[in-house]
Amino acid sequence: MLHFNRCQHLKQIAQKCFSSTHVKTDKHAQLFLSRTFALAELRKSWHSIYSLVGDKNIILMGPPGAGKTTVGRIIGQKLGCCVIDVDDDILEKTWNMSVSEKLQDVGNEQFLEEEGKAVLNFSASGSVISLTGSNPLHDASMRHLKKNGIIVYLDVPPTDTVSRLKLMKIDRIIGQNSGTSMKDLLKFRRQYYKKWYDTRVLCENGASPEEVADKVLNAVKRYQDVDSETFISTRHIWPKDCEQKVPTKFFSEAVTEGLAPDGGLFVPEKEFPKLNFGEWKSLVGATYIERAQILLEKCIHPADIPASRLGEMIETAYGENFACSKIAPVRHLSGNQFILELFHGPTGSFKDLSLQLMPHLFAHCIPPSCNYMILVATSGDTGSAVLNGFSRLSKNDKQRIAVATFFPEDGVSDFQKAQIIGSQNENGWAVGVKSDFDFCQTSIKRIFQDSDFTGFLTVEYGTVLSSANSINWGRLLPQVVYHASAYLDLVSQGFISFGSPVDVCIPTGNFGNILAAVYAKTMGIPIRKFICASNQNHVLTDFIKTGHYDLRERKLAQTFSPAIDILKSSNLERHLHLMANKDGQLMTRLFNQLEEQHHFQIEKILVEKIQQDFVADWCSEGECLAAIHSTYNTSGYILDPHTAVAKVVADRMQDKTCPVIVSSTAHYSKFAPAIMQALKIKEISQTSSSQVYLLSSYNALPPPHEALLERTKQQRNMECQVCAADVNVLKSHVEKLAQNHFI
Repeated sequence: MLHFNRCQHLKQIAQKCFSSTHVKTDKHAQLFLSRTFALAELRKSWHSIYSLVGDKNIILMGPPGAGKTTVGRIIGQKLGCCVIDVDDDILEKTWNMSVSEKLQDVGNEQFLEEEGKAVLNFSASGSVISLTGSNPLHDASMRHLKKNGIIVYLDVPPTDTVSRLKLMKIDRIIGQNSGTSMKDLLKFRRQYYKKWYDTRVLCENGASPEEVADKVLNAVKRYQDVDSETFISTRHIWPKDCEQKVPTKFFSEAVTEGLAPDGGLFVPEKEFPKLNFGEWKSLVGATYIERAQILLEKCIHPADIPASRLGEMIETAYGENFACSKIAPVRHLSGNQFILELFHGPTGSFKDLSLQLMPHLFAHCIPPSCNYMILVATSGDTGSAVLNGFSRLSKNDKQRIAVATFFPEDGVSDFQKAQIIGSQNENGWAVGVKSDFDFCQTSIKRIFQDSDFTGFLTVEYGTVLSSANSINWGRLLPQVVYHASAYLDLVSQGFISFGSPVDVCIPTGNFGNILAAVYAKTMGIPIRKFICASNQNHVLTDFIKTGHYDLRERKLAQTFSPAIDILKSSNLERHLHLMANKDGQLMTRLFNQLEEQHHFQIEKILVEKIQQDFVADWCSEGECLAAIHSTYNTSGYILDPHTAVAKVVADRMQDKTCPVIVSSTAHYSKFAPAIMQALKIKEISQTSSSQVYLLSSYNALPPPHEALLERTKQQRNMECQVCAADVNVLKSHVEKLAQNHFI
């Protein structure tokens, strides 16, 4: 019964779908409801198998030299249970000879088979089992062990393992052929380790066996306590009665629902997980994919997404889809300034870092019998990124998940517009709206909160609505990784030592990117100042300086940096909630006032708290173009307009006492007219494709973006629907798309 609450939540989702006044108890509805109940029972059964109760084993897995035997004995003493070492207690007793003698007798391949057979004939319960380093290479025996226990991966970096084995005077391990280095073989084996583990323990260099044993017990406790990591709305009002139950959601529910029912945004109920100094240092030499899996495992409970499945998603998301193997490399620009290049994904913007992964998270979390329509508002880059990301799902997932992207018809660059329209596919469509981004975003929030409409869609078309904007936690969370990874890269490249502070400067509109950096600091990355860079739509800059968020008499200006042409900054609510000690009542009052009176003022003490970490300023259009021109002349590097905004503000606000990482959020090719104007290129062609090709002929950094060049070659004359700035018109488009795709 340990996972009963999760099953109940799934049932409540189904019941909620049929609670509106439009609900009819027809056959379609009853079938949908019964399937959802069946899923709840299925999850209940899954969890009962993997719960550690009574007779389950704790199984320690890791490379040779990871300390499995020693750690296992310590855990056994703490728990008062039997300790079994596979080498000593199973293999040698079965063979009546030492492991080394057996290996010498039969050779590598036969040894693995003999080892697997011995384990298959073994059973235990309520014990601590220390595996050999080669056990995970035998599938059948690992499946046998996994049926009755939780597998804990003692993750020791390969370089540390090699050092440990040298101290132990071990120069060869099973599977090591002549010419293969120990380090290469250990890296090869990691693919087998990550296939089997249920939870991971980072074993930093110098950690004592006692410390590792405590980590194992904490990891097992977390694995057992599936109801401990929950999410609340930023507008949740805490009950005065301490015994009154707080309404919470699990990660999977926060991702699939997108927006909280009360109009707030989902945030973790408890603090963000933290890594200690040694754990962070162990990630310095890791790849982006390795860093992503370790950090996201800390933030996503395995009851929502098992570690092995999460790893598969991450490898799919950040594999061949990115032009640069480093995914989000850091480049030294000049002086103390570094550029974090976030544009190497398939659509050329930082949105790819989330939206290549988020669709896989979403598809895993939704009930198998549900259809989902993803509604997205885009200020330019999100549209093509979300269409691209969801188009990469499996055929089955694309049949049950569709995407509708709403963009300001005249509020994005020509290239962005062509890219959005050209990214339409079998499960994704674009709709131009004759208004601005703020209208698109506000309209989607209103649609979510219209229970009559959402209930109607569920009954008539079996369709549930969700979002892929950064209001969705599943979209925001992956962005934490690249801010952490950038810092680790500076350490790896020798520019700083771990623990030295850095500043980050981020072009900011909807506040999601800079909020992800705040969360990276919460996890342990030593970021000193967050520099918020605005363009002429500088409502955020004004707010950070004064505490007054004022939209009265303020009109949205179209600029060279359209992705931050935003006045209503959604993710600011999450940060204010964090700064105000999770005061949901305050958030409700402030954002209702913003909706009704178009402004709010926070108290001085809260302003001062924000200003401890944040500084802000804005950049004019002329300053933006001048920064692009001067940077190219001095370094041969072309900034896109958003990055130029950030550089101008960094030059003005940063004190040069520590490095500053400037987020480069898009490739300059997407804004060719502005770049050509900045570089004073006279032969300005009328077509965006020819402008992109002309810029690519310059011997500049960063290199041309091949995927964007390929997009210009396609010359597809695709069309999209265009609608008036009326929320009811948007609803009619949503209904029509749901009808066409799901019926």
